[in-house]
Amino acid sequence: MRVVMLGAPGSGKGTQAKQLVQTYGVTQLSTGDLLRAAVKAGTPIGQRAKAAMDAGKLVSDDIVLGLIEERVGGPDGLHDFILDGFPRNLAQAEALQTLLERLQLPLQAAILIDVSADELKRRIAGRRTCRDCGAIYNVYTAPSQREGVCDQCGGETYQRSDDNEATVAQRLATYEAETAPLVDYYRSRDLLHSIPGEQPVEAIFSALRGIADALD
Repeated sequence: MRVVMLGAPGSGKGTQAKQLVQTYGVTQLSTGDLLRAAVKAGTPIGQRAKAAMDAGKLVSDDIVLGLIEERVGGPDGLHDFILDGFPRNLAQAEALQTLLERLQLPLQAAILIDVSADELKRRIAGRRTCRDCGAIYNVYTAPSQREGVCDQCGGETYQRSDDNEATVAQRLATYEAETAPLVDYYRSRDLLHSIPGEQPVEAIFSALRGIADALD
């Protein structure tokens, strides 16, 4: 299984990717995790990434692609993986496709968790996080038993500064401008599968399993 998970912030694609990992034993490739591992190991690409971060610069696309190649390439590399959070734009998608085709590990599917903008705003604006243990709740869809109190540790729950309506609107605008065109990109390559995201989590995952089970 070699898939890219697509969806706006708040769509739940990260949750669904984790369930795929648990069910199929496939590896989820997070660029952040790859970056930290490469820096810690001191690999050549990790050293380049560390130099960029130490200089206060964003890690470039070629470094991210190098991290992916380092993880999936070679005889001991991964042949099955889920990408969540990359690619984020068309240039990254095209570079990723070129890399994976060169490695003879082409993508098999791009799976979109499709949620309306109004629902996304509601979900993100309703999110609450525990200050102590980091547990996440939602005042609309998954509230804590006592308002403002974490069920797990009793800590205080709060709304992160980047979960307010103004910031949410900006994040969704960025998604529409940069990431949403990936839907057409993968549709044109007959790789796109779309799942309605405004249904129970179990129903979404059932549809996701149907797609995963049909892959070679």
